Amino acid sequence: MRPDLLTPLFASAESLKGVGATLARPLEKLGLRRIRDFAYHLPDRFVHRRQLADLTEGGVGEQVLIQLTPLEHRGGGSPRTPFRVLCEDAKGSTCALVYFGRNAGWAKKQLPLGEARWIAGRLDQFGQSLQIVHPDHVSAEGALGQVVEPIYPLSEGLTQGRLGALVGQALTHLVDLPEWIEPGLMAKMGWPDWRSSLTAAHKDENKLARDRLAYDELLANSLALMLVRASNRRAAGQSLRGDGRLRAKLNLPFALTGAQQRSVREIEGDLAQSAPMLRLLQGDVGSGKTVVALNALLIAVEAGAQGALLAPTEILARQHFETLRRMATPVGVNIALFTGRDKGKVRESILMGLMDGSIDIVVGTHAIFQDGVQYKNLGLAVIDEQHRFGVGQRLMLAQKGKRTPHCLAMTATPIPRTLTLAQYGEMDVSRLDELPPGRQAIDTRVLAAERFGDVVAALERHFATGQQAYWVCPMVRDSEVVDLAAAETRFAELADRFGDAVVLVHGQLKPEEKDAAMERFASGGAKLLVATTVIEVGVDVPNATLMVIEQAERFGLAQLHQLRGRVGRGSEKSTCLLLRGETLSEVARERLALMRETQDGFRLAEEDLRLRGGGELLGTRQSGDTPFRVASLDQITRLLPVAHDDARLLMERDGGLVGPRGEAARVLLYLFERDWGVQLLRGG
Repeated sequence: MRPDLLTPLFASAESLKGVGATLARPLEKLGLRRIRDFAYHLPDRFVHRRQLADLTEGGVGEQVLIQLTPLEHRGGGSPRTPFRVLCEDAKGSTCALVYFGRNAGWAKKQLPLGEARWIAGRLDQFGQSLQIVHPDHVSAEGALGQVVEPIYPLSEGLTQGRLGALVGQALTHLVDLPEWIEPGLMAKMGWPDWRSSLTAAHKDENKLARDRLAYDELLANSLALMLVRASNRRAAGQSLRGDGRLRAKLNLPFALTGAQQRSVREIEGDLAQSAPMLRLLQGDVGSGKTVVALNALLIAVEAGAQGALLAPTEILARQHFETLRRMATPVGVNIALFTGRDKGKVRESILMGLMDGSIDIVVGTHAIFQDGVQYKNLGLAVIDEQHRFGVGQRLMLAQKGKRTPHCLAMTATPIPRTLTLAQYGEMDVSRLDELPPGRQAIDTRVLAAERFGDVVAALERHFATGQQAYWVCPMVRDSEVVDLAAAETRFAELADRFGDAVVLVHGQLKPEEKDAAMERFASGGAKLLVATTVIEVGVDVPNATLMVIEQAERFGLAQLHQLRGRVGRGSEKSTCLLLRGETLSEVARERLALMRETQDGFRLAEEDLRLRGGGELLGTRQSGDTPFRVASLDQITRLLPVAHDDARLLMERDGGLVGPRGEAARVLLYLFERDWGVQLLRGG
C-alpha cells in the first residue's frame, strides 16, 4: 500500500484550479496526470532578464524587463500588417512593441495609452528604432517575478504561462518526506532536502537541487532492481546440471568463439545453482547469440527440464524456430513453434506436449506464457530482444514453473556500460564481443543524396546477380514541415522501376500485412524491401547483401549499426550505402565517419553516448526507453554508480527496507512508482 504521506502528491491533476476538459488532452500528452507529475515536470531552461531603468542601458538582442508607457497605437488594419504600440521610457526614449497576426484588439486592451506597464521580452533593432516583438509579459504591477523565468516542455494547447501557473499550484501541495539519502553522502554533496530541491529546481539553474532529484530517481531504480535480485535469489529454483550428451551431438559448421565459450560456461555455472539465474547476454549483431541460447536450452533438457524461447514478434519467433531446428537436427530434441496464430487441434496438441513433457523446447511469442499454458517442468526461459520486455514481464515468467525458471535475456543492442547498470542492474551480464569466423566485414560507404540515380542503377545490377536488398527511409508519410523522403513515396518510385519485385513495410501496416511482406522477401519472392526502421531488429535474410539508408545523418549511431547488421549474414560480400543530405552538422559528420571506420557495436554504443550528450539514449529512443524521466545522461553517468553502491549498502548493511532509513526508502520507491520492488518483499 502506498504510504498515506504521499496521498496529496498522487491526487489527480483535476484537483488543480483551472484544469478541465480543455486542458486534459495537452496535459495527458505530457504525462501530467497527478500533482506529483507537475512537481517533477522540470524546466528545460531559464530565461534570465535584466531589469532596466531606461532603454539606453539595454543591449540589442538582450532579454530585458522595463517599465514603458504606451503613446500611440498604429496599424493592424489587416492580418498582414503588424500592430505596433509606440512607447516611451522614463527618460523619453522610444521603443515599439510589435504584434503580428490578429492581435490588435488584445494588445490595445493590454496596453492602454498613457498607462505605464512592465514589459518583459527581447530588445531588438529594426532600422534605427528599438522594438520588442510579441512581448513575453505585460503587467501593470511590478513584474519582478519575470527576471528569471522557467521554460517548460509544452504540448499543443498549452502556454508557458498556463503551465507555469499549474506547476506553481502543484508545488504548494508538497509535503515534508523522511530523508532516504545516507547522511554522510548528503553532507558531502551539499544537497538540500527533497522539498527544498523540488522548489529550487523550478526557480533557477540550481545544480545541487537538480542533482539531488536525479539521484533520488537513480537510487529508487537501483534499489528496486536489487530487490528483484534479492527476491530472485530467495526464490525456489532448480539446479540444472547437464551431462553434455545432447551438446556432444551438435554438429555446428564452425567452432565457438572465445566469447561464446566463456558465456556458455557462465550460464552453465548459473544453471547449476538452485537460485534462479537472471543473466543478460549482450551480443553485437551477428555475434552468435542463438548458438549460446541453444547450448543453454540443451543443458536444461539434459537435466530433465523444458526450455522456452520468447521472441517479440511472430516473424522473429519463426526465424528462431527454423535456426534452432536446423542446428539441433542431429541432437534429436523435440522443438515446437507456438504463436497466437495457432488455433484448434494444432494449439491443443502443443498445449498437451508442454503439459506432458514430450515437447523439450518451445519457441514463440507472448502466447507461450498465457494463463492457459502449463508446462510439465519449465527450467529455463530465454527472452530475445530484452529491451522489449520490462521487469514486470520478467517477473510474470516466474509464475510459470513449479519452481522459478532460470532466465536468460538476450539483446542485440550493444549497451554502454553506464546504461547496463541503469536498465539491467538486477542481472549478471555476459558479453559476446567477438564476431564468429567467416563473418565478413561490411563495406560501408557514404554517398551524397544527389547520387540517387547511380544507386538505383547499382540496384539493377545487384538484382541481376540474384541477390536482394533493403532500402530504409526515415519517415512513413511526407511531412510538409520536414522534407523527408517518405517510405510510401520512395516505394512508389522504386516499384515503378522494378515492378512487384518491391515490397513495403512500415509500422502503420496491420501485423498480418507486415508479416506477409516480410515473408515474401525472406522467401526470395521479392528482391527489394523498402521499409522504415521496423526492420531494425531480427530479420535474417542471408541473400540480402545490400543496405541503402536514406538521410543517414538523421539516425543515431546505435540505430545505423543495427540497420547495417541486417546484411552480411551470408557468405557473399555485403555493402551498406549511407545516403546523406546536403547540410551536415558536426555530430552527423562524425557519426558517418565512425560508421565507415568501425563495426564494433560496443565501441559505437559508447561513442553514441558521447556524441549524443544529454539527448535520447540507445538510438532515437528506438531501443527501449531509459527508465528515467528526471535524470539526464550526464547525471546518470556521474551519479548512477554512487546510487548503485548506496542501494547495495542499504540492502546489505541496513537490512533492506527496515529501520528509519529503510522506511524512508519505501516512501522513495512508491514516489517513483518502483513499488513492484516493495511487492517482492515477503509480506509486501
